Amino acid sequence: MDRVSIDLKHCYGIKALSKDFDFKKTKAYAIYAPNGVMKSSLAQTFADAAAGADSQDRIFTGRKTVRKITDQAGNSIDGDRILVVLPYDSEFGPTEKTSTLLVDAKLRKEYEQLHVDIEDAKAVLLKDIRQTAASKRDFETEIAGAFTNGSDFETAVTRIRTELEKQKDAPFSEVSYDIIFADKVVTALEGNDLKDEVGDYIRRYNELMANSTYFKKGMFDYYNAGQIAKSLASNGFFDAKHVVTLRSASGGVKEIATEKELEAVIAQEKETILKDKELRKSFDALSKKLERNSELRDFCRYLQENETLLSRMNNLPKFREDVLKSYLKVHQDHYEDLMQKYDAAAKRKKQIEDEARKQRTQWEETIAIFNDRFFVPFRLEARNRIEVMLGEDEIIDLGFTYIDGTETADVEKRELVQVLSTGERKALYILNVIFEVQRRIKVGLETLVVVDDIADSFDYSNKYAIIQYLKDISEAGPFKLIIMTHNFDFFRTIEGRFVGYPNCLMASKNAQGVSLAQATGIRNVFANDWKVNFFKDAKKKIASICFLRNLVEMTTGETDPHYGKLTSMLHWRSDSPSISVRDLDAIYNAVCKTSGTSQDAGKLVHVLITEEAEKCLGGSAGLNLENKIVLAVATRLAAERFMIAKLNDAVFLAAIKYNQTQALIGKFKEIFPNDTPQINCLDRVALMTPENIHVNSFMYEPIVDMSDEHLKRLYEDVTKLK
Repeated sequence: MDRVSIDLKHCYGIKALSKDFDFKKTKAYAIYAPNGVMKSSLAQTFADAAAGADSQDRIFTGRKTVRKITDQAGNSIDGDRILVVLPYDSEFGPTEKTSTLLVDAKLRKEYEQLHVDIEDAKAVLLKDIRQTAASKRDFETEIAGAFTNGSDFETAVTRIRTELEKQKDAPFSEVSYDIIFADKVVTALEGNDLKDEVGDYIRRYNELMANSTYFKKGMFDYYNAGQIAKSLASNGFFDAKHVVTLRSASGGVKEIATEKELEAVIAQEKETILKDKELRKSFDALSKKLERNSELRDFCRYLQENETLLSRMNNLPKFREDVLKSYLKVHQDHYEDLMQKYDAAAKRKKQIEDEARKQRTQWEETIAIFNDRFFVPFRLEARNRIEVMLGEDEIIDLGFTYIDGTETADVEKRELVQVLSTGERKALYILNVIFEVQRRIKVGLETLVVVDDIADSFDYSNKYAIIQYLKDISEAGPFKLIIMTHNFDFFRTIEGRFVGYPNCLMASKNAQGVSLAQATGIRNVFANDWKVNFFKDAKKKIASICFLRNLVEMTTGETDPHYGKLTSMLHWRSDSPSISVRDLDAIYNAVCKTSGTSQDAGKLVHVLITEEAEKCLGGSAGLNLENKIVLAVATRLAAERFMIAKLNDAVFLAAIKYNQTQALIGKFKEIFPNDTPQINCLDRVALMTPENIHVNSFMYEPIVDMSDEHLKRLYEDVTKLK
């Protein structure tokens, strides 16, 4: 990004603007733009480019917009390589990207690998369960919901670990999960529709179990007996010529020597129970109510083949747990593999967190930059630093502590913002900008940073902190800066600190569009320009009157005759019509220890001021400090002459000691309260020709920030007053 070229047309009021910014020899440009010229519009245009959004002219929406922002090769600059820093953006804050400032790549990689291993083992187990259940359901959610009433799978499988270790078999591993726990089935079984029929069936079933020869509910029922038969056979129990002794409820003993004999006894017991007439009646009544829709009909047909499952339907949540435990028990090896990985991860996680806690990340360094440089009544910390560092959280959560003397209080950001001043809120915003800048430094992302009046509303201590940070950014490596401001003092300061005179531009607006030209008058315009040209340039001669008056006031005081004569050049007094340029030259030579003479020494000063003001009307817009002062002085003189002539009150005029313009306007309103157009024009004079043109001419900041066009229009309006 050695060069950035912009070619804009009809972008938010910018009719046209073309400029090449050459960054081969500099890292930063500064642009002084009076209010209303182009500053916010240019910032919005760059913000659109950063966001990948279209720009437009908001007022004249039919105009065709052109927006070209290219590098030295003519390629468009990608949006992620543009960062726009607005004066204030309450929504701008830490993001997933800025949270990477916390990342220790090595620790996070190891931490993430722990989770990868766990997820792999979990995937194997869940796949096994789906196959066993003949279901495509999300069994991670099913298991978490069944055992924790929540969504924490790890907590769920950990909770039942001991229970599974004690469980000897998997009696419900062949249960069809999708049929038994279909949504409409669960709703029907848990509602009142089937409550009586299910209750009747289970009550009779329990009675039959209680009277069974060999079965005993909860200890040796059909499911347990069947599992025992299979287990004994598969483990060679009968092949080894062992026998099983069954004791009947009446005390009788039956010895069984083969798997077939045992299965026959179990089948006989089951048949005795299921063929009971009363039980059949209950089942038939239930079946009739299960014909309402396809899910219930599937459930009914399934029960006809697995009727004994109905005995578990009075407590569906418990039955769901038992079914899921059976699935897990079938795949105990994969379950234990997952649990061992959870154990190992928990142990190593603690070690990694302890190690991470000891580290000082770039977040801490960024916060230190902020705390060291900015004066705010709070301190902050990254509350979830470890979680973000290790990838558990994506966005940093900042904690704030408000400080009032020796007392402190923890506050949330929304509460803090309500008690901060405008400057303090902006400082908090700058913190987020610093985070984003540090992120880009970390990843080495070459970025065009466009700054829009970032120091506005700051007190001087924080304003200089901003300037120093901008200087640091310009020296950080991957950044190119375009800094825009309407504050001339800020503009002058950054020029002296790090931007450099050749890279300072001034924006001006005309009928064709906006132009950016080399700035002038930044460094001591008085000594470097006006003093050199006092006897040769009439505008600079007039502009020096205010400055000379300040010098006399500071050195010899207001009683010095020079002070009074200079005041009569800035206000219309009894001696104003007779003061010549020769008189002004004499004062200048006396104050500045020179001996020059102007060519037009015999010309009256008030005539010279009027002549030069007329010339200023055709001047180009821009800083043009001397033009603005000439227009302001000429406007004030013309307004005072008009009011003095119309009031025609010599006694009142002679009594005015201070603030002559304001006093005249006040008297004019009193005498001519109905002259509304004239009063409005005079009020604009008071507003736009501030006292600073001769009270604080060392700075001239109010007049510097004022638009040329506004002053020209005001001068023309005042000279038309009759």
